[in-house]
Amino acid sequence: MTIGLALLAGAICGLLILSAFFSGSETALTAVSRARMHALEQDGSNRAGLVNNLILNRERLIGALLLGNNLVNVLASALATSIFLTLFGEAGVAYATLTMTALILVFAEVLPKTYAITNPERMALNVAPVVRLVVALFAPITRTVQTAVRHILRVFGPKVDDDAAVLSAHEELRGAIDLHHKEGGVVKRDRDMLGGVLDLRELEVEDVMVHRTKMHTFNADADAESIIDEALSSPYTRLPLWQGEPENIVGILHAKTLLKALRDVKGNFAKLDLLSLCTPPWFVPDTTPVLVQLNAFLRRKAHFALVVDEYGVVQGLVTLEDIIEEIVGEITDEHDVAPTGLRPQGDGSVHVDGSVPIRDLNRFKDWELPDEEATTIAGLIIHEAQRIPEAGQAFTFYGFRFEVLRKQRNRITSVMVSRVGDLAKSATGSAKPGRRATTKRSPEAKV
Repeated sequence: MTIGLALLAGAICGLLILSAFFSGSETALTAVSRARMHALEQDGSNRAGLVNNLILNRERLIGALLLGNNLVNVLASALATSIFLTLFGEAGVAYATLTMTALILVFAEVLPKTYAITNPERMALNVAPVVRLVVALFAPITRTVQTAVRHILRVFGPKVDDDAAVLSAHEELRGAIDLHHKEGGVVKRDRDMLGGVLDLRELEVEDVMVHRTKMHTFNADADAESIIDEALSSPYTRLPLWQGEPENIVGILHAKTLLKALRDVKGNFAKLDLLSLCTPPWFVPDTTPVLVQLNAFLRRKAHFALVVDEYGVVQGLVTLEDIIEEIVGEITDEHDVAPTGLRPQGDGSVHVDGSVPIRDLNRFKDWELPDEEATTIAGLIIHEAQRIPEAGQAFTFYGFRFEVLRKQRNRITSVMVSRVGDLAKSATGSAKPGRRATTKRSPEAKV
């Protein structure tokens, strides 16, 4: 009898080890990085290839591991109950329940899963060959279980598709980047750059273009000397020339081409025919996806295009640098004028030019203002307020306060933006002890 109990105890220990294997394998194979396994497989790792094949069908994998785990746990509990009934009679059921619960919880669940979650790649590679055999062995049973579950769910309403994807690949990448940034593994600049690459497929040319009110253009009918003087004072190398009216762009003059022509005529401006030096303008629709425009720039080996709306009216211009700046941030050189559109204040607010894109402010302050209905800060205020506000008016929406500082005709030129919570903290912190903090209030409209 003693030998029989010892054998049963040994069997229980073996079953607990199997349970720990199934639990740890499930955690490791679901937590392992598919990208890392793919890279290892490309480097020639056969076990990484096994892991990729297993996680390709997660439902079948988890079903097989859960089946194995439940089988060994139930069998171990049954054997333990038999032992305790022999030793303690009817009270043995309670003892067996308490003992097996503690043993399974500690040694078959928490311990292996903790190890697996901290070493997912190593454990996944080690258990992959054995798990593959388990999945193949239990395949008929798990397939039957999966079919039964789907039919049961259909009876109660939910429909489960075999190939249903919860997140797209881009959303998964964005989520992983944001998660690593919050955990400190990715710095903000790298997060912005990686996010900028993903954003290219969602943006249109009008979101990144230089608006026509900011374009530096030249009158082709002016004398050559004045145009050259303007070109020398301009920080740009590609110069749009217009005739008749500023929207009628007739050519693009490159500064290097102009320099060569000046050398050829030995500085005699009268001999210069500027229009003959220009290249034809390239017009693109304002609804062109940025990624498509980037590929078009690369294909045509061009850096500059004019943006037109559905009526053919020039709305602005877009350059290859504008698109690259969506990824890497502002690019400046010794001839560029430093941007002054964003001026942070000591209380956490920001003085923003109305023409600043919402995306730039979000990236600068790590905010999440919506940019679906408007491109610029001024456009967002007008869209939400549903009117053109006056200087001094303030609006609160999306948890932010927007105070119009300056306005020129119908254009909002300067705005103070701050989080509502940051303003409250600043007001409280600046109050003297024993007195309530007060702030100067502008006429506000809650939207």
